[in-house]
Amino acid sequence: MKLSTVTQFILLGLSHVPELRVPLFLVFLLIYGVTVLANLGMVPLIQLSSHLHTPMYFFLSHLSFVDFCYSSVIVPKMLANIFTKDKAISFPACMVQFYLFCTCVITEIFLLAVMAYDRFVVICNPLLYMVIMSQKLCAELVSGCYLLASVSALVHLCLTLEIPFYRSNVINHFFCDPPPLLRLACSFVTVNKFLLFIVVNFNEVITITSSSPPTCSSSSPS
Repeated sequence: MKLSTVTQFILLGLSHVPELRVPLFLVFLLIYGVTVLANLGMVPLIQLSSHLHTPMYFFLSHLSFVDFCYSSVIVPKMLANIFTKDKAISFPACMVQFYLFCTCVITEIFLLAVMAYDRFVVICNPLLYMVIMSQKLCAELVSGCYLLASVSALVHLCLTLEIPFYRSNVINHFFCDPPPLLRLACSFVTVNKFLLFIVVNFNEVITITSSSPPTCSSSSPS
């Protein structure tokens, strides 16, 4: 087996059938356009409407922003590769896409958990809702989502950069997704896979736990 360092990767994309290029390009361009307009339109709408200056819409504006970033990390390069014969992406560009993709995905999961906690507070403590979910706490929760996601993605990136050799530079995918990338490694990647498993399950447990809070106990005022 030939081992080599990689300076660029080849993204195989969605299909090799020439007749499907135009339909695929138009469909994903339309989806991406709707996604960009919807998510970017949500942010200024929430900022301009005073009725939407609540914690729920504050979190929703950040979720919309993350969704926009999530799509923009992947789709432009994917659309360009549909019509180009050279489907190469440089190693640094692939690692940047890898890092940004992981950051956006993990941030989105944490934001959904925070939004679930926000709904739990408003249901169980409606009279103290605005006191508990203060602007300071909301800012800290959102900042924590971005920070934890960035650190987690950075750990994955650092471990991926430690891979010295690859058996091939052809990625059977349309972007630099962690699992297809790790499958090309010829070195020991058990730590990478184990960490990916731990992070995914940890995030899943947090999200499920926050989305299914314990039953509120209501008490009537004496």
